[in-house]
Formats: sequence, C-alpha cells, structure tokens
Amino acid sequence: MHNKLKSRAISISVLSNLILVTLKLLIGILGGSVSIISEAIHSGIDLLAALIAWCAILASSKPADARHPYGHGKFENLSGTIEALLIFFAAAWIVYESIYKLLNPIPIKQLDISIMVMIFSSIVNFFISNYLIKIGKTTDSIAIIADAWHLRTDVYTSAGVMVSLCIMWIIQNFWPKFNIYWLDPVTAIIVAFLIIHAALKLSRQAILDLVDVSLPNSEVLWINTYLQSLAPTICGFHNLRTRKAGSSRFIEVHVVVNGKMTVNASHDITRDISSKIRSHFTETNVIIRIEPCNQHQPSNICPIHCRRGCLIDQ
Repeated sequence: MHNKLKSRAISISVLSNLILVTLKLLIGILGGSVSIISEAIHSGIDLLAALIAWCAILASSKPADARHPYGHGKFENLSGTIEALLIFFAAAWIVYESIYKLLNPIPIKQLDISIMVMIFSSIVNFFISNYLIKIGKTTDSIAIIADAWHLRTDVYTSAGVMVSLCIMWIIQNFWPKFNIYWLDPVTAIIVAFLIIHAALKLSRQAILDLVDVSLPNSEVLWINTYLQSLAPTICGFHNLRTRKAGSSRFIEVHVVVNGKMTVNASHDITRDISSKIRSHFTETNVIIRIEPCNQHQPSNICPIHCRRGCLIDQ
C-alpha cells in the first residue's frame, strides 16, 4: 500500500516539474531573465531529484535478500544525499551566472508573461508539495519528504522572483529611465542561498541515517518507557540499540527475565514486546535477546533499568 502511494506521489512530482522546467526555461531565454533561468535550473534539479527518488523508492521497496539481509531502505537515504549535492551544484551555477549578469545588466523582455509563469509555478508547487509532505509523513519516506521540500523551496523562490519582476514591470512602465535591472541577478543570488539552506537541512537527515544514528530521542524514550512498564513481567533490559534505513526502523534490546522461566514463557514475552513495538512504529524490525536474571550477582553489574527481585523469589 505504502509503495503505491510513494510511486503515485513521485509520478505527479515528475510530471509537474517537467512542465515547469519547460515553461520557465522558454520564458527565461526569450525574456533574458537570469532569475527565471535560475528558477528553471532549480525546477530542473527538482525534476532530476524526483527521478532519483523514484528509482530509490523502487529499489527500497524490494524485500530483503541474501546480499541485503536488512532490506534496501538505505537507497532512500542515498537518494536524499544525492539530491542535496545536486542542489549545491545548481546554487553555485546560479550565483556564478548572477554575478556575471550583475556586472553586465541588460533589459528584460516580456515581463508580464514572466510574472504569470512565476504565479503559476508557485501555485502548482504549493499544492503538490503539500500533497508530497502528507504522503511522505504517512509512509515515513525521507525520499518523498526531501522531494516535497525541494518543491516547497521552489514556491518561495518563485514568489521572490515574481515580486522582483513586478517591481521591474512597474518601474519599466512608469519610470522607464530608472535603471532597476540589477534587481534580477540580485534576486537570483538570494534564491541560490535559499536553495543552499534547504539542501543543508535535507542532507543532514539523509546522512545521519546513512551512518546509523539512533532513532529520534522521542522514539527512544517511548521504547524505554514501554519496557520499564513491563515490570514485574520482565526484570530489566539493557543494550537498547536503534537505527533507521529509509522508512524501516531496526530495534535491538536485551531483556532480562526470571532464570526459572520456561522457554515457552520467555518466547511469549518477546512476541508480545515485538508486536507492541511494531504496532506503534510502522515498518519496524525488532530483535530481542532473552537473558536470565542472576540474583546473586553484584548490583554494580546488574543491567540498566533492572527490576531486581520482582520475580526471582516467586
């Protein structure tokens, strides 16, 4: 179900970006506006990012196999990292072209059509980015969320370019002798830095998951609280380890139980714990190691969160 939602969302993103790239590039070249051309490049990067995300989602949806026993979820994280690098490259190119245009300003043609294209772009990307964010949160997909923020950034940058074009249109029609053409490359440079800011935010999350950083503190706290609430069924737990790959979570923990407990009883405990955690977090793999509690061991080497004595004498 989630894979179908992801594929449909990315398909819509690819189609919309393709249309916007064509419109912006055409108007930018005909009108000679570097800010619109920079927006076309931005949308082009969005299109490439959407295609990369599409490939990543197809790859990550494959089940675990002999070579990838933990699944293919990190293809989504890799996709997010590549998207961020592409954004940095596009921003650098925009700054270079803008500085050249700032040193060699020329009048911009067809401002009215350019403004309409920017309005259209902002509206389309606003609704599509909202849709992608909703699907990304529903499916817990960093690739979808990254693509959504690409488009959301495009909303802000398109709006900024539109404002600068409106100012130039007003001045061109009412004060034609006043030189305001420097505003176009300056706006493009501002757009570039907004793009870089978004790229830094996206790359951070993607890279953290690639290097197996623990789950967010709020999620780890929930797991700790839940396990502590199981006393006196369990005596304690330790070695809690968590990580994430794409939308899949991996949770490992050692659970301490009464040493006199039967294998069947301990198995029932691990089954209940795994079921509860998986019902709280989507796409979660839980590994539990059962350990017997030794009431005679020194307290300083007891496992953390120990409920010592809860079942030992029963």
